[in-house]
Amino acid sequence: MRQILLLLIFTNFWGMIHAQPQPVSSGLEAYSFRLKPGQDLKQELDNLVARQRIAAGAILTCVGSLTDVVLRLANQEGETTYNGHFEIVSLVGTLSTNGSHIHLSVSDSTGRTVGGHLLEGCKVYTTAELVIGVLPDVVYSREPDPTYGYKELVVKKKQRK
Repeated sequence: MRQILLLLIFTNFWGMIHAQPQPVSSGLEAYSFRLKPGQDLKQELDNLVARQRIAAGAILTCVGSLTDVVLRLANQEGETTYNGHFEIVSLVGTLSTNGSHIHLSVSDSTGRTVGGHLLEGCKVYTTAELVIGVLPDVVYSREPDPTYGYKELVVKKKQRK
């Protein structure tokens, strides 16, 4: 009997630590806007998140160009800066007043493409046309994940008052 009880406890514990996260559904609201030459892409996204108090959002699309690009490349601590003229080929990420996580890929005039974590210092060259989706029934937060110790996304249903 004791062995069966231990087996049940172990199985239950194993299921909890390996459980798949449950998706959280929500409606979607969208913001469409254009950034103009000289504006900082990251600063403007951060300003929008703060101004609109976005608790959970995502970048739906972005097209445009940059003159300066500042990225944190994969598995690197510091930033890498590129100067020139670049096309935005991808801008993706989650947005939240509790911490955003955004990746940018750009290509130069030869088609060489580079990407990484978006940092401040990415200046718009001609335009940046963005559509941002907001999930009004969801809250994003960031909590340390024991696997690597990084603060990772936690998705929760917004509590209604």
